[in-house]
Amino acid sequence: MYEPIRTPAPRKGSVHSTMAGTPSDFPHRTREEELDIQLAGHLAALLAVTDELRALTPSTDLDAAATRLAEQVARLRGGRTPVRASLTAVQKPTALHDRAHALAGRALVVAASRADTAAAILAAERMDAHAALTTAS
Repeated sequence: MYEPIRTPAPRKGSVHSTMAGTPSDFPHRTREEELDIQLAGHLAALLAVTDELRALTPSTDLDAAATRLAEQVARLRGGRTPVRASLTAVQKPTALHDRAHALAGRALVVAASRADTAAAILAAERMDAHAALTTAS
């Protein structure tokens, strides 16, 4: 009535390797490479918000932060410069500062996880700056 239980075939590598043939059919990244990609993404998003804030309320602090953020993104992306944002829609500066604070927090978590001191310090400084500007508004 029922089929007997079959013994599983011995596993070789991951599930992907049995489905695709050899393990080399899939690109594999190290944990550090994945964290670099994630950190670069968070910092690039923070740079985009910083550029929007610079367009709304120009300041030397935001200019310096944008430069430092662009340098870190380029470093993490192997020297490729990030795409810079232009003002897309007029938003309230407070909402942009809140968004920037959240993005800096995400970047800080990833930077701490990958032990990237320069990126962690930059993210923490940006968190403090945006928190101060949010409460001042």
